[in-house]
Amino acid sequence: MSSLTNARITTRSKLQSIIETKAWNYAIIAVILFNSLLLGLNTSSQIKANFGGLLNALDMLCLVIFTIELVLRIFCYRLAFFTNSDKWWNIFDFLIVAISFVAIEYSVLRTLRTLRILRLISSVPAMRVVVDAVLKTIPAMLSISALLSIFYYVYGVLCVEFFAEKFPEWFGTLPRALYTLFQIMTLESWSMGIVRPVMEVYPYAWIVFVSYIVLVGMIALNLIVGVIVNSLNEITQSKNANNDL
Repeated sequence: MSSLTNARITTRSKLQSIIETKAWNYAIIAVILFNSLLLGLNTSSQIKANFGGLLNALDMLCLVIFTIELVLRIFCYRLAFFTNSDKWWNIFDFLIVAISFVAIEYSVLRTLRTLRILRLISSVPAMRVVVDAVLKTIPAMLSISALLSIFYYVYGVLCVEFFAEKFPEWFGTLPRALYTLFQIMTLESWSMGIVRPVMEVYPYAWIVFVSYIVLVGMIALNLIVGVIVNSLNEITQSKNANNDL
């Protein structure tokens, strides 16, 4: 009995040493990219009509590879697969594969196959760092988003009060004003398309719009970028410190 147990441990150890190599990780990334290409080709009606069967077969092959890789990881790490430091990424991979099988069973959900592309995030360490940084900034992002929403709402009400009478298509109601302000925030045709026509009727309207862009489009949004960059630096420094140890 002990010899059988030792054989299983040895097999598990060998498999673990294989799936933790860079070559294995690169191979999985290559399969993900190949699967992404297949999903893109499937959007072409002409290619789908000529090679639909082949594309579906290759797509199924990719799913089989993902499933085998997931089973091997669970076999190697056992319960630790769902409890170690990478547990959330492991659970993410598990859900992606599970959803892919559900999509096969129900044709209406076949578009969910595209979720497999998201496995690229968990397979590329650099992407994982970025996602970890974004998740870490959620508390700060909520505060900045609340501040952004206050400015957004205040300027929406002001625009309705000031410009609704002459420009009802842009500022006739609060929802319309908020949507127009969102367009201005993205800087898409904000000057020639919206602000200059308004200024022809209301010469001092530039004060409202320029102050809005400075507060919302520059300061608040740059705060979000700054928080994410700071989080990235902290995570990178933490990883470097752990590697030095």
